[in-house]
Amino acid sequence: MIFPPCFYEDIKEKTVAFTHLHVHTEYSLLDGSCKIKELAARAKELGMDSMAITDHGVMYGVIDFYRAAREVGIKPIIGCEVYVAPGSRFERENTNSEDRYYHLVLLAENDTGYHNLMKIVSKGFVDGFYYKPRVDYEVLETYHEGVIALSACLAGEVQRYLARGMYEEACRSARHYEEIFGKGNFFLELQDHGISTQKMVNQGLMRMSRELSMDLVATNDIHYILAEDAAAHDILLCIQTGKKVSDENRMRYEGGQYYVKSEEEMRALFPYAQEAIDNTHKIAERCNVEIEFGVTKLPKYEVPEGYDSWSYLNKLCQDGMAKRYPNDDGTLQERLSYELGVIHNMGYVDYFLIVWDFIHFARSHDIMVGPGRGSAAGSIVSYCLEITNIDPVRYDLLFERFLNPERVSMPDIDIDFCFERRQEVIDYVVEKYGKDQVVQIVTFGTLAAKGVVRDVGRVLDLPYARCDAIAKMIPGDLGMTLEKALKQSPDLREAYQNDDEVRYLIDMARRLEGLPRHTSMHAAGVVIGQRAMDEFVPLSRASDGTITTQFTMTTLEELGLLKMDFLGLRTLTVIQNAVRQAEENYGVHLVMEEIDYNDKDVLASIGTGKCDGIFQLESSGMKSFMKELRPENLEDIIAGISLYRPGPMDFIPRYLKGKNDKDSITYECPQLEHILGPTYGCIVYQEQVMQIVRDLAGYTMGRSDLVRRAMSKKKAAVMEKERQNFVYGNQEENVKGCIENGIDEKTANHIYDEMIDFARYAFNKSHAACYAVVAYQTAYLKYYYPKEFFAALMTSVMDNVGKVSEYILTCRQMGIRILPPDINEGQSGFSVSGDAIRYGLSAIKSIGRNVVDEIIRERQNNGLFTSIDDFVERMGGREVNKRTLENFIKAGAMDSLPGNRRQKTMIAPELLDQKNKDRKNVLEGQLSLFDFAAEEEKQQYQITMPKVPEFPKGELLAFEKETLGIYVSGHPMDEYLETWKNSITAKTTDFMVDEETGRAVVEDGARAPIGGMITARTVKLTKNGQQMAFVTLEDMVGSVEVIVFPRDYENKKQLLNEDAKVFISGRTSIGDDPAGRLICEQVIPFDEVPKDLWLKFADKTEYDARWPEVTEILRGSDGHDTVIIYLEKERAKKVLPANWHVAASTEVTEKLMKIIGEKNVKVVEKGLKR
Repeated sequence: MIFPPCFYEDIKEKTVAFTHLHVHTEYSLLDGSCKIKELAARAKELGMDSMAITDHGVMYGVIDFYRAAREVGIKPIIGCEVYVAPGSRFERENTNSEDRYYHLVLLAENDTGYHNLMKIVSKGFVDGFYYKPRVDYEVLETYHEGVIALSACLAGEVQRYLARGMYEEACRSARHYEEIFGKGNFFLELQDHGISTQKMVNQGLMRMSRELSMDLVATNDIHYILAEDAAAHDILLCIQTGKKVSDENRMRYEGGQYYVKSEEEMRALFPYAQEAIDNTHKIAERCNVEIEFGVTKLPKYEVPEGYDSWSYLNKLCQDGMAKRYPNDDGTLQERLSYELGVIHNMGYVDYFLIVWDFIHFARSHDIMVGPGRGSAAGSIVSYCLEITNIDPVRYDLLFERFLNPERVSMPDIDIDFCFERRQEVIDYVVEKYGKDQVVQIVTFGTLAAKGVVRDVGRVLDLPYARCDAIAKMIPGDLGMTLEKALKQSPDLREAYQNDDEVRYLIDMARRLEGLPRHTSMHAAGVVIGQRAMDEFVPLSRASDGTITTQFTMTTLEELGLLKMDFLGLRTLTVIQNAVRQAEENYGVHLVMEEIDYNDKDVLASIGTGKCDGIFQLESSGMKSFMKELRPENLEDIIAGISLYRPGPMDFIPRYLKGKNDKDSITYECPQLEHILGPTYGCIVYQEQVMQIVRDLAGYTMGRSDLVRRAMSKKKAAVMEKERQNFVYGNQEENVKGCIENGIDEKTANHIYDEMIDFARYAFNKSHAACYAVVAYQTAYLKYYYPKEFFAALMTSVMDNVGKVSEYILTCRQMGIRILPPDINEGQSGFSVSGDAIRYGLSAIKSIGRNVVDEIIRERQNNGLFTSIDDFVERMGGREVNKRTLENFIKAGAMDSLPGNRRQKTMIAPELLDQKNKDRKNVLEGQLSLFDFAAEEEKQQYQITMPKVPEFPKGELLAFEKETLGIYVSGHPMDEYLETWKNSITAKTTDFMVDEETGRAVVEDGARAPIGGMITARTVKLTKNGQQMAFVTLEDMVGSVEVIVFPRDYENKKQLLNEDAKVFISGRTSIGDDPAGRLICEQVIPFDEVPKDLWLKFADKTEYDARWPEVTEILRGSDGHDTVIIYLEKERAKKVLPANWHVAASTEVTEKLMKIIGEKNVKVVEKGLKR
């Protein structure tokens, strides 16, 4: 996108003579609060014709700023306020923090300067990062061409010397910068924000200007847009530094002068230096940078000798065509030729070869590749190249949804790789194209609606509970803003209108909402350049040291760079490991691409709703949906994945009705039947919208994709114009229209309305089909090889104790036993052992992978370990110390060796000490008596097991919990399992917020009883000096935090001791954290769960005879349990009133059994839910 020369001519006609050249936008993270679009608009409003961007050490915002400035008709000046190291950028000495770096403003005068500025900023991160991204004089000298420099603020080198009264040093420094940048390219910068030091420094700068013949420039150090933004900006600084507004000793921008001032205000500030004001505009006129958009900069793929890129792509496609479609009658060959033609005309031949190459590398190195992801699965070229593994013909997937010849845009092929080996593929690409040409991509975390309210509330020192309550009034919908929330949430609106404190909080939060707060690295994005990447974009450094771009993924695409997503999909690792174990255990050869995708038994198992572990189908809502859907083929699963999302969910009942009652399906015209038949008359996919406009109104496929995009993005003007074309046709644009195809006007309009309604939510079928294939593969393995599947699944989530606990519970419900780890049989991860699953050795705390690898290697080379003595003898010098040995014993990994856990724990330290001593003696050439002893005499010297009994069951379980994070051989709550199931409405895992949906199973504010064992209790004092508690409650699958406020804690603290087994009922609190909490209202110990005591008598006669004795026992017991009398002959039942309630203890029941017989007394637990 090149702007015409007249763009600048229009600007020059104006008489403005001031330009802001020192401007910090929102991308001076948590330091500047200027939102770029508002900033550009404000400059325009003040009558300015240009403005600079000079963020601290970064160029994150330059493209956004460039576009925003051009949109409002002002010239963007690209710059950066860099940090200059006093010595070399490579030095890391801890000098005085003030002298660690100086500030210097750099502005790009032309395109050379822009590219040099990117190099300078990149060097700061790549070479010189130390607290800040620092450059040095060498970098400035190397890349000075086309760059104008200003001496910056009080932190500039020149100003710092002047502030210390070191005039000569300041002059020397200024001359040095002038030598670097050239005469007329270095300016002395005046600033006045009401700070006394600045006034003194400005006098020195005026003197230097006269004596050194250096020009002056006047700037305002802009950090916010309007004067009234000072308070919001101050709050932002507190968010950055973790302080509160009320804190005395904190970072401040005093005086409120750091806003976008008008030319008049600037001239009034510097009446003594009007030329410094004029110079700003002279500099602005010199700065002319053009940034090129939309021109692809693809790297060239090196093809084998005898080919060019085009002929090699054709060869690969024809080879693939013969393999994929051996029986083609020429129809598909035609489609392949059409797709190749589009790819060639759009200039993406090398793109496909690059993607084919690294996927070919992965497949040939046994790195599992996903079946595809996104719209690329609609391409026969992708399928023939084995970039995807989904047949686009079989599933009606459309090429134009992927590459539209009528809308040129970079293709987007995202690829899933085995989670564990994804990095190998990235390493291959780096090696092939060079590490300076392959870089990972930056992303920005922003101050989102709920988060900013909490942040601002903390800074203003509002009570946590109050901020939390206000944040929870904000709906959790995707893309929610405070503006929208005030319209949608009556509670928030009422609080805002009636409470001054809330109004101030929300107003401040609104000014800061949406600002970027930190950078991180895109989980999968990689960009590949034709040349070194810092020739196209500035570079940054992620927290782990990885080099990343400073521009986001969308910006890189706009600049024409090749962006790839190398995604690590954990499920692919699970599938690969499960297949490997199944092949080893059963001698089968499994090729997952060739399994039966319409296996009725597998589909029926999905239809039971027991979908734990099945990719995409294991959320509670999806399980319920699958139970209703009862999928009969893969198409049903594709539709299920597409429909189970906010929005399309509303159409699920209609879809189910059509599926279960085919006669209820109606089509508004016959042409719709073949399009909507697979989805029972519903529009579910974006591809169906495209097919409808093509088949009913005669659109081309490319244009149908443009209509689909307009509908999904709600472009009203485009949609209304296309309605006319769709219904009535448009001869000029070669669109026939529905009426010419025999569809009446009313029906056509109604179909169009339906499309608009559905298109907002319709899903990309290509993407859903790819995911449905992976979901089916996991379901297939779970059905036919459950032990292998769950072993692989639990290995993949070994670091997530909560998920492992859930899957262990699922395994037990399926009748699969879980065995403790074992040094003689276990593997690093979970493995199959007979009809059970063996816990992974690497899951034991403080046992590293290298220790496990050593054990397995020793076991394979020299046989199984025969005793703890033998284990220490063979492994003592290799990674095994007291801690690891103790943890092996506690986890049960040595149970197969002679002796119980208590015995082994007692002798382990002594054994290790002895072996280490022996090893040391051998190394020093010393011999002990033991070396001379005969074999039978050696027995006397060996450490023997003490004769002690095993630890009690409770301690054994506690050891497992300590070393594995969960209980394996049992659970302290096993005896209460039925009571627990009958009494809860939520498990602790239901409080976990799903990463994809952003929701937990339990709704915020719902009432829910949970049950388990208290494993931790922290008591804190409130501001009023009252006690409250944070309690961790653990159940069969995980743990959750329970908050007990002072009033409840006072009444219930005796019930909230560690190890107490209790049910806690209360209100759920689901916020922005990964896990929700429960606000305690009621606590009931397990032993006090209400029960029914049933007493059975043969008939009325027996009842009359026995009742006096029974009465005596009942009257002697006081409790909460209901007594129910049953007369067998008369079939009569009577529930005794509350004044007859008893404690149905073992003592009471035994007494009653002696009177009326053991079989006639029964205690039934009611649970809390009833």
